[in-house]
Amino acid sequence: MLKGKKIILGITGSIAAYKACYIIRGLIKQGAEVQVVITPAGKEFITPITLSALTSKPVISEFFAQRDGTWNSHVDLGLWADAVLIAPATASTIGKMANGIADNMLITTYLSAKAPVFVAPAMDLDMFAHPATQKNLDILRSYGNHIIEPGTGELASHLVGKGRMEEPENIIRVLDEFFASSDELSGKKVMITAGPTYEKIDPVRFIGNYSSGKMGFALAEECARRGAQVTLITGPVQLKTQHSGIIRVDVESAEEMYKAAQAQFPDADAGILCAAVADYRPATVADKKIKREKEEELTLHLQATQDIAASLGAIKRKQQCLVGFALETNNEQQNAEGKLERKNFDFIVLNSLNDAGAGFRHDTNKISIIDRKGRTDYPLKSKTEVAQDIIDRLVATLSPNF
Repeated sequence: MLKGKKIILGITGSIAAYKACYIIRGLIKQGAEVQVVITPAGKEFITPITLSALTSKPVISEFFAQRDGTWNSHVDLGLWADAVLIAPATASTIGKMANGIADNMLITTYLSAKAPVFVAPAMDLDMFAHPATQKNLDILRSYGNHIIEPGTGELASHLVGKGRMEEPENIIRVLDEFFASSDELSGKKVMITAGPTYEKIDPVRFIGNYSSGKMGFALAEECARRGAQVTLITGPVQLKTQHSGIIRVDVESAEEMYKAAQAQFPDADAGILCAAVADYRPATVADKKIKREKEEELTLHLQATQDIAASLGAIKRKQQCLVGFALETNNEQQNAEGKLERKNFDFIVLNSLNDAGAGFRHDTNKISIIDRKGRTDYPLKSKTEVAQDIIDRLVATLSPNF
């Protein structure tokens, strides 16, 4: 799957830089085109001449190739690449990536890249375990970067522990498997709902919830990466889509989301209902701001909103797949299984507000996937990684052999 792929290989100042030679050889053997971008510290561990001989390309390190105005464009590099691989990635480079410190050619290229980014850390065990490094890695995961976990073994310090860069053949396999999955949903149409809904009380107030939309947007990006044509129906959020294969439909209320979903789902191969839709809305909406009166209480009369999930479940065709979400605070399993049946979902994603790091506003989530065959539990992960798990199940469900 790497044949014809354009790979930027970022090399930083680590003793593991020598392994970059094996990565280059392996990538080229599989038909990839490799452009090395090396930090100044990286050149202290391996020479650009060696790397250039292996790639048949000049190695890029500085912004200016010569003092005659010739310069290397990090923007052009970012647009050229199908993937960016930083191996080895030191604690310093990981920190700069996480915090946008663009003081060398590699970091500016990373910040300009449109392609997926893979990071293979390499450092001493205590540096890797330090809370600052772990926090920076979590930040990179939240950005959608792929972290290739280091192995455990003897390090340059002669200590034994976790921090040894993953072996070149395993790094190459990660990239190969990534591209192998990139056309799994080619030709498929997927509708996704995301974010909260706002139900107006008056011109300045509304009933809403804490949903950030991060999970739904991560699902949209993952579906688009795998080749699907995605329609993302989103309530009011501050997020932006990245992939060109995503069509965004912005709505505000549950009624607007209902109408948009009813219009889009009949032509879709799958629907993923990730939005946190209000179950009730004010029966009447004041046309002017409600003023505080002497009375100590204000009564709002609420009425049920349209049940988007049930309405789509009722019209779902046999060949369509419908995925639901259940965010629960109690009786999680029972409530999720009941919702699975009532709404005619193919499977439901359960998460609980009782799990630390799960639910609204977090960059992480901890889920269980429940279908009519049973339940699969997953550990706490970034929402990008959770999206991959969910779409893996979607692909399997859409498969005629499932």
